[in-house]
Amino acid sequence: MDFEAARARLIEQLGTEIEDDRVLAAMASIPRERFVPPDSRYEAYEDKPLPIGYEQTISQPFIIALMIQALELNGSEKVLEIGTGSGYQTAILVRLARQVVTVERLPSLVEAAREALGGQGYINARWYRVVVHLAEKTLGWQREAPYDAIIVTAAAPEVPVDLMAQLAMGGRLVIPVGSRFVQELYKITKRRDKNIVENLGGCRFVSLIGEGAWGE
Repeated sequence: MDFEAARARLIEQLGTEIEDDRVLAAMASIPRERFVPPDSRYEAYEDKPLPIGYEQTISQPFIIALMIQALELNGSEKVLEIGTGSGYQTAILVRLARQVVTVERLPSLVEAAREALGGQGYINARWYRVVVHLAEKTLGWQREAPYDAIIVTAAAPEVPVDLMAQLAMGGRLVIPVGSRFVQELYKITKRRDKNIVENLGGCRFVSLIGEGAWGE
């Protein structure tokens, strides 16, 4: 399969709805086929989610692009990603931000993501700064807060207080919120007086597990 041609077609398709050229350029530079199981690689550039094992998925490319675009990254930010998964979205974020801290609750996916990101040169490279952590009970990664942007790839029943506390003033949180089966994608900009909340549309994600979210 000609992955480069398939990737170019996908980026062209995404460009009809995604306006941030930096996001599109980052996605065009990253081989998504390296972040999915071998038996799914022929589907790597279809605009749909794909299973990555452990009842988890790699998100639909359009949703990834939409969420990252909403973060409004300019390259100076420290970003927290909740739900590393295969590491594909992490790789995009690393190309767009100053530093990326990403957490994943499944040890097997932590190791797989570290291997995938390391194989692409995103770990231990002087020009990239990314660290993959095994998630703790409290949502996020408090010891490196505050963050200029937080992106969550699993759905919460409500906006987690712990994540808002880890967000810098003026920072953006993008998170799906709703039931375990259907959610709305929200962008929340933190303000001193009243936070700005934008609804980016309906979506469907796996459940966010942890204190302040869903139980096991």
